[in-house]
Amino acid sequence: MREVIDLLVEKLQGLVPRHAIVLGSGLGSLVDEVEDPIRISYADLPGFPVSGVTGHAGELVAGRLGRHAVIMLSGRAHYYEHGDASAMRFPIEVLQGIGVHSLILTNSAGSLREDMPPGSVMQIADHINYSGMNPLIGESGDRRFVGMTNAYDDELSLALRNAAIRTAAPLFSGVYMWFSGPSFETPAEIRMARTLGADAVGMSTVPEVILARYFGLKVAAASVITNYGAGMTGAELSHEETKDMAPKGGRRLAAILRDMFHHENFL
Repeated sequence: MREVIDLLVEKLQGLVPRHAIVLGSGLGSLVDEVEDPIRISYADLPGFPVSGVTGHAGELVAGRLGRHAVIMLSGRAHYYEHGDASAMRFPIEVLQGIGVHSLILTNSAGSLREDMPPGSVMQIADHINYSGMNPLIGESGDRRFVGMTNAYDDELSLALRNAAIRTAAPLFSGVYMWFSGPSFETPAEIRMARTLGADAVGMSTVPEVILARYFGLKVAAASVITNYGAGMTGAELSHEETKDMAPKGGRRLAAILRDMFHHENFL
C-alpha cells in the first residue's frame, strides 16, 4: 500500500487533489477536459483492478478541472467480475492515503420511474444493498460498524444540485438499489424494487460508498439512466443498450460536474 501511495505521489509531480471522481459508462470523455493531464494505467499501479467490462478504460487521470485539482478513475471493477464486493477497496484506500477527502461516484442505471426516461440523470440520495454483499466482511474491530445514515454528504449533494440549477440540467433524485449482476433483473424483481422504494437499479457503486465511508471520505453519487427496468416496456435489456444510451445522459452529467468544479464555492 505505502509503495503505491508513494509511487502515485511521485507521478503527480506536486499536484495535491482533494477530490476524486469514479467515471461510469458514458462519462469517459470527461477526462479530456482535465488540464495538464497526468495519465496512469491501472496496470502500472500494483493492486489496482483492471476491469474486463467494455466501456471502462482502466486509467487514472489527474490534473485540474476548473478551479480544482482532481483525480478521475476512468473505469471500475465490479462485484460480478470476481465475486468480490471489495474489488475497489485498494484504489479507494490509496486515494485516501494521498489526501483525497471527497469522492464522487457515477454509474449507469435502469429507471423504475416512468417520469425518469433513458438519458436522464439521477442524484443518489440513498441506496438499498439488495445484493446482501458487503466489502467490509472479514474486517475486525469496531471500525467495521460504519454508520450509513448520512452516507451521501449533504454539502457535496447540495453542490451537485446547485450545479444542475446553474446549467439548467434536469436532475432527478432517488434511491438506488444494488443488484449483483451480471444478468439483468427480472420483471418480478423490478416490481419488488419499486414496492421497496427504489427509483433506479444497477450493478455497482454501493460497495464503493461503504468503502469510502469506512475510510472517512465524503461521498456524492449520480446515475446516468440508460433504460427502463425489465418489464416496464416489454423490451429485452442488453449491455449494448446501456453503452448506446450512456453517452446521452453522460453529457448531461458531465456538464453538471464541469460546472461544479469550476464554481469558486465548491468545497
